[in-house]
Amino acid sequence: MLTLAMLGSQIESLEFGGATLRMRAAAADRFELAEESERRGDIATATKLRAEASALMDAARPIAADYSSVRRSMRPGASRTQALEEVVARARRLAQEQSFEPAEVTRWLQDGTEEQRITALAMMQASPELRNFEATLAVIAQSRTPFEQYHAMLLAAQMVDVLDADQARRLAQTVEVQRGVRFRMDSDRQQLGMEILRKVRERPQGQ
Repeated sequence: MLTLAMLGSQIESLEFGGATLRMRAAAADRFELAEESERRGDIATATKLRAEASALMDAARPIAADYSSVRRSMRPGASRTQALEEVVARARRLAQEQSFEPAEVTRWLQDGTEEQRITALAMMQASPELRNFEATLAVIAQSRTPFEQYHAMLLAAQMVDVLDADQARRLAQTVEVQRGVRFRMDSDRQQLGMEILRKVRERPQGQ
């Protein structure tokens, strides 16, 4: 509890793309569980829980800041897209190296800022246990930027094989609508959309 008292303000004030994340409870829970594990003599678990809590507090902040900085400072074009992709790659590595609560990452995608949403998509791409189909489908249908829509589609393409029949049908319908409305002249999204539709068609019968 002393640890919580010392770090409480740090947890509360974590900023992610200009908005305070709702990470306080998740991080505090881990610190409390770490204290309980240590009292039971389970030092390995206590160490792991403290590492997860620290990751929740600190890890995403520089990635979100860099994403926001690139979008503000560079003109639209190939160079900016490449720079943004480098930031996304860092978010993927983060998800592979650290533990995050799936429900929290889903909230970033559903309710977060632009920086939160793209970071959540990248983390879901890298970590299957973080994925949420409904949240991903909603981003494809109502994306804020072409870059965000592309990465939501990229995530959906990774998920096709594990979707049930209804989910696969809804994904195909959404992609078909967006192909005719949002990205008729965007070759990258067109190609990715065609790939998703092909994967849906080729699913085994009954899936």
